Amino acid sequence: MRKPLFHKSFLNAFRGVFLIMKSERNFRIELLAFAVNMVLIFYFRLSSYDTALILLVSFAVLAAEMLNTSIEKVCDMVHPEFDKRIGFIKDVAAGAVLLMAIASVLVGIMVYGKYLVNPF
Repeated sequence: MRKPLFHKSFLNAFRGVFLIMKSERNFRIELLAFAVNMVLIFYFRLSSYDTALILLVSFAVLAAEMLNTSIEKVCDMVHPEFDKRIGFIKDVAAGAVLLMAIASVLVGIMVYGKYLVNPF
């Protein structure tokens, strides 16, 4: 099988982001959190370092959610009926998203905390 042209690969990737936005509620919630972070970055005039940290954890949560959804979809295709082993795989993938979300909240507290104490 031939690899798609470079620009087609990007189009496929953007289509994947669009598809998950359309189909996954949690991804839309995480996008809302990302949008709030974008507003806060400009409102508090975060330093470049703090902005990079917030963007890194925000995109990490979104990427983890996309990987989790992919794992769940593959599991559902391979074994549509309930199976404890498939449940384990899905739970572990969801747990990875949860850990990344917790990490992002902790980073947010550390970053925004200093701006809330001394906002300007």
